[in-house]
Amino acid sequence: MPWLDIPLPTRMSRVALVAPVGSLRDMLACVAASAAVEIDRADADQDAVGEAAARLRGGGAAPAGAVPARMASPALSAGPPDLDALHRAGRYDLLAGEAQLESYAAAATPGPGAAALAGWVPADRLPGLAARLAEVGCAVVPLRHPPGGQPPTLIGGTQLRRTLSPLVSTYGTVPYADIDPTWLAWASYVVMFGIMFGDAGQGLLLVAAAAALRAGWPGWARRFRPAWPFVGGAGLAATAFGLLYGEFFGPTGLVPTIWLAPLSHPVPLLAAGIGFGAVLLAGAYALGTVNRWREGGWPLALYAPSGIAGTLLFLGVGLAAAGWYLHHGALIIAGVVIMALALALAFIGFAAEAGGGGTGAVQVSVELFDLVVRLGSNLVSFARLAAFGLTHAALGLLVWEGTRALWDRGGVLVAAAVLVFVLGNALTFGLEALVAAIQALRLEYYELFSRVFVAQGRPFRPWSLPIEAGEIDMTAGATAPRKEVA
Repeated sequence: MPWLDIPLPTRMSRVALVAPVGSLRDMLACVAASAAVEIDRADADQDAVGEAAARLRGGGAAPAGAVPARMASPALSAGPPDLDALHRAGRYDLLAGEAQLESYAAAATPGPGAAALAGWVPADRLPGLAARLAEVGCAVVPLRHPPGGQPPTLIGGTQLRRTLSPLVSTYGTVPYADIDPTWLAWASYVVMFGIMFGDAGQGLLLVAAAAALRAGWPGWARRFRPAWPFVGGAGLAATAFGLLYGEFFGPTGLVPTIWLAPLSHPVPLLAAGIGFGAVLLAGAYALGTVNRWREGGWPLALYAPSGIAGTLLFLGVGLAAAGWYLHHGALIIAGVVIMALALALAFIGFAAEAGGGGTGAVQVSVELFDLVVRLGSNLVSFARLAAFGLTHAALGLLVWEGTRALWDRGGVLVAAAVLVFVLGNALTFGLEALVAAIQALRLEYYELFSRVFVAQGRPFRPWSLPIEAGEIDMTAGATAPRKEVA
């Protein structure tokens, strides 16, 4: 894969599947076995099993409960089956597969001696699909992408990338034209978590938990194994910021303070949190500008509030704020000029969408006001990074001071001190880990993704069914072993 394609969804090819009339079923069986084609069929019902069963019974609707639950796992026989025999044998899985195949066959566009279906195929799988269809006398014909049509999105790449992709896909499907920000989203998420959960001891516990998850231990937690990159990344970030804060299960003094102690320097920590948020917002605006250009060319990139117009407004506010802080008049003037240019560009974009008239003017005014207010509120929202970091440090201090007070009294209270230390850190760990995870996700979605994405894509859903080859067991009620066509 070329390195430029790494941050992009898998390239898709628009194709026509062409088969002689007598080979349509063979072609569809190959397509189902390949799991490589999303066939255009808006009304294709993948669960049209009840209708097929009703047709086998001579027409009419199937009575409720007449279709066994195992029909929900459809399959296909390699060759055309005897539907009556399948019904008598209770092979409802094969009947369900035939119902799906019939729905696609009915949607095929007929031609002189042939029929065709259109769809989408990952470009790297197109040669293999063409070779497979050629074996049954069918063909794949590349087509141009339809104007205004959006190809489906398939996130490929390494297994690790696919493991991290739920962070983005939970928000929405990446549009086909957009850059996939999975790696950047993961990196920003774990760093924000670490800022709020800065404790080297508790961070190492998360790293150990990630190692256990990756190894599949304990057995009951194996279903959470895909989360290990998030847990491990969050643990490493928390450990790093714990060393910067001088926190190891609280202010125990076991590690030196490399940067600052949160409770002793809350204002610098607050400024650092907002500064880091400004860096993340700048990155979101940069990605948003590239995505708007890929979606609609320079006009959309220039006037969109998540494109150049929004980027210039963000830059102008930053220059004006720096000029005010440094008492530098030229920076203030430059910031004001850039802000005016940004608002003019945004006004043109909003006006084009709203149309003319009084209603349009009111809408543009409200949207401009919202653009400015939302920028300020989004930036200030990153102050929560410092706020929850201070909360975590305060809880750690409370537990440590209680432990020290009991320990200094000696005797049986030493055991109580150990209990307070263990239980207190366990409570702090559980509470703060949950809060930091939620708050980092909130900042990711509301402050960053709202600028990176303005539309939703649609996921690639290929038609896929297992193919049963060889002789089919027609014993009533029996289910023969299946073998998928390679």
